[in-house]
Amino acid sequence: MTPRGLLVLLSLGFSFALPTAAAHAQQGATPPAKKDLTLEAKAAAPPLSPAKAAAWRKRLDRRLGKKPNLAVNIYNKWTHEYLVFDAGDTRKPPAAVANRFLRCHFTNEPTDMDQRLVSVLLQAAKKFKVRRVDVVSGFRAPKYNLTLRKKGRQVARNSEHTLGHAVDFRLPGIGIKKLHAWARTLRLGGVGFYNSSRFIHVDVGRVRYWNGR
Repeated sequence: MTPRGLLVLLSLGFSFALPTAAAHAQQGATPPAKKDLTLEAKAAAPPLSPAKAAAWRKRLDRRLGKKPNLAVNIYNKWTHEYLVFDAGDTRKPPAAVANRFLRCHFTNEPTDMDQRLVSVLLQAAKKFKVRRVDVVSGFRAPKYNLTLRKKGRQVARNSEHTLGHAVDFRLPGIGIKKLHAWARTLRLGGVGFYNSSRFIHVDVGRVRYWNGR
C-alpha cells in the first residue's frame, strides 16, 4: 500500500493508519464501509501504556455518578459558527482557534486577538448563568472599518476592533443595561453601551465609557 493510500488519525494519544477507499480501489477490492475500516484500525492499534490507561480510568472514575458539565456556546452571528466550552473549565481555546473564530466576516481575514476578550465572554456567561453568548463583532479589517465609516455607520476611525482589541456581544435573555453595568466593573478597558442595537462593546484600550445607538 502506498503512503497516498493511508489516512493517519490521532486518538487518545496514539496514532494508527486507516486505509482509504482509494487504496482499496488500487488493490482491485470493493471499498469496505467506513465503520468497518475504523473498527479494524482500532483493533490493530497498540494498547495504551499502563500509565495512560490508569490516567483514563482515574478521569472516568471522577465522572461516574455525576451529571455532565454544562456547556457554554459562543456564537458568531455573521459566520454562524460556534465555540463550545465546558462551563466548569476556565481554560481558553488555542489562540489560533480564537483568532479564526473572531475573524473579520467581511474579508474573512483573522488577526492576533487579545485573548483576554475570550475570557470576558466566558466570565459574562458564568456571571449571568447563561449557556450562550452572541458575538456581534470581533476583528474588523481596516478597509471594512473604512467602508462602514463611508456608509455613515457609528464606528471610530481608529477602532480597537481593527487592532484585534475589542469584541461586541450580547447575552440572550439578559438586559443590555445589566450586562453593561457588569462589564464596567471589570475595568479592563473601554465599554460601550448600544441600547438600540442590543449589544455592548468591550475593549482592552484605556478605561472609558460611552453610549451609542
